[in-house]
Amino acid sequence: MLKQKLSQKLSQRLSPQQIQLMKLIQLPTIAFEQKIQQELEENPALESGKELEENFESQDTGQEEEHDIIETDFDVDEYLSDDEIPNYKTYSNNYSPDDDDNKVPYAAGKSFSDYLRGQLHSFRLSDEEEQIADFIIGSIDNAGYMRRKEEDIIDDLAFTQALYTSKSKVDKVLKIVQSLDPAGIGARDLKECLVLQLRRKEQNKINSLALSIIENAFEMFSKKHFEKLKHKFKITDEELREAIEQIEHLNPKPGASYSSSSRPVDQITPDFTIKVKDGELELTLNSRNAPQMHISKDYSNMLKGYKENAIKSKDQKKALLFIKQKLDSAKWFIDAIKQRQNTLISTMSCIMEIQKDYFLTGDEKNLKPMILKDVAEKIDMDISTVSRVANSKYVDTPYGIMLIKEFFSESMKNQDGDDVSTREIKNILKGIIESEDKQKPYTDTKLVDALKEKGYPIARRTVAKYREVLGIPVARLRKEI
Repeated sequence: MLKQKLSQKLSQRLSPQQIQLMKLIQLPTIAFEQKIQQELEENPALESGKELEENFESQDTGQEEEHDIIETDFDVDEYLSDDEIPNYKTYSNNYSPDDDDNKVPYAAGKSFSDYLRGQLHSFRLSDEEEQIADFIIGSIDNAGYMRRKEEDIIDDLAFTQALYTSKSKVDKVLKIVQSLDPAGIGARDLKECLVLQLRRKEQNKINSLALSIIENAFEMFSKKHFEKLKHKFKITDEELREAIEQIEHLNPKPGASYSSSSRPVDQITPDFTIKVKDGELELTLNSRNAPQMHISKDYSNMLKGYKENAIKSKDQKKALLFIKQKLDSAKWFIDAIKQRQNTLISTMSCIMEIQKDYFLTGDEKNLKPMILKDVAEKIDMDISTVSRVANSKYVDTPYGIMLIKEFFSESMKNQDGDDVSTREIKNILKGIIESEDKQKPYTDTKLVDALKEKGYPIARRTVAKYREVLGIPVARLRKEI
């Protein structure tokens, strides 16, 4: 049975302005500039540069009979979201074929697969072998490994290209692919990758020994059982050291070198600059984060003209509503930019004040423990707002360009009861490991004792956690001859 009833409830909803502000805050400089350019293209009531005359004022003070028109609800998703309107709806096909194409072409680098396929021209291959080789090259990952089994390749060739072949033919073509440059390409695992590279080297005593170690005692080598290796191959410490040094010069990811060289270089644009002048810190916001925007005077005058017209047709009312929407949208966007600037400056100023000793000296030991909550409470903002600023913004300091979130760290107590940054402890731990005897590296238990001697009483599991964060292996894998 259906019933109707009234109920009251409280709910929190973000206004369109708040949503817009949050989106702008988390954008880095380049993305922020692109957003401004997009907004300028979509909203004709918004203009860049200095305003020549009076600023736009809210048009709410008008005739009372127009209140229902001015306050009509409208869809703000048009300028708050990039996902609501598909791109194809904004395209127009009104270009003449005679129009000049003035777009600057981008240089397209040669892909790794094309680089490998180009080398196949030096081999005499049948049509079937060329198809198999092309499929194998397409199955090689960015590191240079062929991770798929021969049986899977045979099945895929049959299903996708109607090519029925055998395992022996696939193995034959795979050997050809493995003979391409760089050495080690097309290997199915690390052991095979190292073997392929060693076989291409000049075969002398040390290279032959290194090849024998990888082929016949790869597990001993990977676990650094040096005594067992010396006993198995009847060699001295010096011979083993030279063989290991030869292996260490090999490339475990032969494909990565080509991929990294052909990848475009990412350029970081800092959002802030901190300079030290006369012993004091000076913070500036990148001018690209503070663009000059203003309301179009033409649109403002159009709104005034429509409002002064006492008799309005249906089309005029629609035009009035459209103009009001665009003007409000432009005004909100300009306000959001100003709030974004204030938020960035206040957040970074607070961080700079907390970490003043570090910015003056550049010594990481002077980094104080700081979490998002500390900054949020000081500037009276939400933690999520501080997080948006810290996770995507960079600051140019006298000691290099750094991501703001790198200044945040947890705190721990030292023997004196003072709070110290966990980042400081990680640096001390790294220094201890770098200065250890590599023939007898410290276990985690010994690292605990070494840190305790320096005044940092830390549990063994915490030391293991910090060591993993620093990317440092366990003692057994740090062992050297």
